[in-house]
Amino acid sequence: MINSTRLDGIALVVGSGRGIGREAAFSLAEAGAKAVVFADMNEDTAKESSEESKKYASNPAYQTAVFKMNVQDDKSVQDMVDYVVQEYGRLDYAVNAAGVDNGVHAPIAEVDVETYDRIMNINARGNLICVRAQVAAMQKQEPKTWTSRNGTRDIGRGVIINLASANSFVGLPGKGCYTISKHAFMAITKMAGLDHAPEGIRVNAVCPTWVRTPPLDVELEKNPEVRGMISAIVPIKRAAECEEVSDTIAFLCSPAASYINGTSLLVDAAVTTTVRLF
Repeated sequence: MINSTRLDGIALVVGSGRGIGREAAFSLAEAGAKAVVFADMNEDTAKESSEESKKYASNPAYQTAVFKMNVQDDKSVQDMVDYVVQEYGRLDYAVNAAGVDNGVHAPIAEVDVETYDRIMNINARGNLICVRAQVAAMQKQEPKTWTSRNGTRDIGRGVIINLASANSFVGLPGKGCYTISKHAFMAITKMAGLDHAPEGIRVNAVCPTWVRTPPLDVELEKNPEVRGMISAIVPIKRAAECEEVSDTIAFLCSPAASYINGTSLLVDAAVTTTVRLF
C-alpha cells in the first residue's frame, strides 16, 4: 500500500445509513480514520452501519458515533458539525452523500415543480448547507502536514468530498430534476474548492454512474431490461460495485490527493466518454 493513502483523522459522513454513503464510511474506517460519525435521517440504519464499521476499522484507537439529522434543516446540519468538533476536537474529512432521485421520469415540459423543488432542496440546497457548515469548522483548525520520502508538505485544514453523479456532466432522458440538481452540486464543489483553497480546504466530487446499491440490485433482479441497458451502455458491461466508488472517496481524502481540488473524479467506466452504439 502507498503510505500516503492512509488516513488518521476524524470523519463525518452525511447519508451514511445505507448505499454509497455507508460504504464510504467503511472505506474511511478501513483506511485508518480515527473516528467516523454516521449522520443520517434514519437513526436505526445509521446505528447498524456504525456498528458494522468496527469490523473494518484499521486504527486501533477507532471510535464511531451516530448523529440523526436532516439536510433540509439548517439547524440540524449545524448541530451535526458542532457535535463532531465538540466530541472529537476537529473535522478532517467530510463526505456528503445525502440525495434523492427523480422518481418518475418526465421530460422537462412535464416536470412537476413540487418534485423539482424537493429534489433541489435536498440535492443542491441541503448539500450547500452541509458544505458551508463543514468549511466554517475547518477554517478554525490548525493545518496538518505530511512527511513523505521527498520531505514535508502542508496538506491543509480539511477535505470535503461530495457524492455527485455522472449526471453532473451529462443528461439522461426524463431525468431532468435529478440532472439539474447534480449539475448544481458540481458547481457547489467547484466554487467551494476555489474559494477556500487558500485556507487549506480541499473540496472535490466523486461522480459515479450505475452503482450496485440495494435499489439497483432489486431492479437488476426483477428487470432484465435494466441489465441489458447497463450491458449496452457501460463499456465493461456491468454496474460499479459500491467499493469502487467508496475507495475513491477515501483516496481523495488522503495525503496522496493533496494537490487535487475543486474538481471531480468520474467513476463511470468511460460511459460519458462517447456515444455507445453497440
